[in-house]
Amino acid sequence: MIDHISSYTVDFPTTKSFYEQAFEPLGYSVQTEMVATWDAEFPTRRICAFGPPGKPAFWVIETQEAATPRHIAFLAPNRKAAAAFHAAGLAAGGQDNGAPGLRPMYHADYFGAFLLDPDGNGIEAVCHQPE
Repeated sequence: MIDHISSYTVDFPTTKSFYEQAFEPLGYSVQTEMVATWDAEFPTRRICAFGPPGKPAFWVIETQEAATPRHIAFLAPNRKAAAAFHAAGLAAGGQDNGAPGLRPMYHADYFGAFLLDPDGNGIEAVCHQPE
């Protein structure tokens, strides 16, 4: 249902690097990058979008002020990829926000791995498939 979503960062290089590493186990990579030269108030604003090949779905947009943290869940193809996302995110400087594991309160096969990104956003890799 969702075509794309945006997140905001005050430290673009750190956040971009974090997502490059955390998304690799999920098969997501940078699909596009740009500088918002059209923005008269912030013409050096950097923007990039991650996703599977040909689908920029998760946009990271530089901002000058901290934004309210969000929670975003990314689909993992299997539990191993969700756990690898968590490990890669920790190695990239993210904070643990819930170790990889089953969350049966959501449903019997809900396997989630939770992190906080460099801007305090809650991010998750989730697999809904039994393993």
